[in-house]
Amino acid sequence: MERTVVGIDVGSSKVCTLVAEVYDEGELRIIGVGVVPAHGMRKGVVVNVAEATEAIAASVEEAERSSGYQVERAYVSLSGTHISSINSRGVIAVSGRGEGITVEDVDRALDAAGAVVVPHNRELVHVIPRFYVVDGQEGVRDPLEMHGFRLEVEAHVVTGSTTAIQNLTKCVAAAGVEVDEAVLSGIAAGDAALAENEREMGAVLVDIGGGVTDVAIFIEGTIWHAATLGIGGEYITNDVAIGLRLPTGAAEEVKVRYGHALPTQVGEEERFPAAPFGEDGPQTMPRWKLAEIIEARAEEILGMVAQEIKRSGYDGLLPAGVILCGGTALLPGIQELAREVLELPVRIGTWQGLTGLVDRIDGPAYAVAAGLVRWGMMADARRPLPRGGSPAGRRFLNWLRTLLPG
Repeated sequence: MERTVVGIDVGSSKVCTLVAEVYDEGELRIIGVGVVPAHGMRKGVVVNVAEATEAIAASVEEAERSSGYQVERAYVSLSGTHISSINSRGVIAVSGRGEGITVEDVDRALDAAGAVVVPHNRELVHVIPRFYVVDGQEGVRDPLEMHGFRLEVEAHVVTGSTTAIQNLTKCVAAAGVEVDEAVLSGIAAGDAALAENEREMGAVLVDIGGGVTDVAIFIEGTIWHAATLGIGGEYITNDVAIGLRLPTGAAEEVKVRYGHALPTQVGEEERFPAAPFGEDGPQTMPRWKLAEIIEARAEEILGMVAQEIKRSGYDGLLPAGVILCGGTALLPGIQELAREVLELPVRIGTWQGLTGLVDRIDGPAYAVAAGLVRWGMMADARRPLPRGGSPAGRRFLNWLRTLLPG
């Protein structure tokens, strides 16, 4: 074992902490899991510091108990409608031309790409290279040691609200954990759920969480567009509560146990028990009525996703289609409905490449948490290797780079 990494997915409906061991062969083994209901969060941002801190602390404590590892640092998910992203280009003159392009040159190019005009109330979250250009030669994935006079980088720059990021960091710190890095939820989910050929060909990661929906477009192995929509599974739950006159908790339970996104696939005679307001006890309700409510709201969410894909300008570059993640992806019929609305191939995504205590995090709802520990595993490989590193270290990091986008 080389080291331990921790990921904390702070969502609107749940907080999930994963503790993972990283082995020299690149194996990522989950040794601790902590999943608790979220409190103090709304649409991906903190609205009550005390409640959010308590939920994060409870999740971390549960993961510590199951792993026997004391969590001190973690990679934390970041989401919310305050997130925005642009593609930016950085250009520099190569300093050590005789030796080729160095780590310092690459860092300076990325700094130049990240030097966009950011308002005082916003801050940089990610500057992720899409590709490099060396003396006019485009499409370079790794420019280290190449010879050239001019280095350019096309990078995807993600920014977020300083207040929202500070509030999230404050809650995690109050739970006794230092934030290694805040990672955009859509990018983390894409790291865990997308196959390499999907990332290369062009695919959309759609994570429908409780309060928000994260959309991330991957082309040529890396992120090209990211956005967060202020609508999620809770929107469906609220309409079920109103339409069937149920308490919110009962509406969520009914949606999960009996819900379907396609009324045409539900028999007219199918019924389910529920206790609406004003009734003395449980009543039986037609399942098709529940499905009609779910279909209308799910179609609305997917329609907003379709608009975002079109707005990105990359709608014609996505032959690999859509990968659906998040708890809402578990709704029966959602895959077929998404194919119809988005007019793209659709599959239900889940994390890949984890071992250990994976039975508790099986399914698309845990793609972000799995992506966070993968992000942490790749952190060293994401940094260019300095010259003079050990041959073994160079081979290991080069191997890790083959798994990375860009």
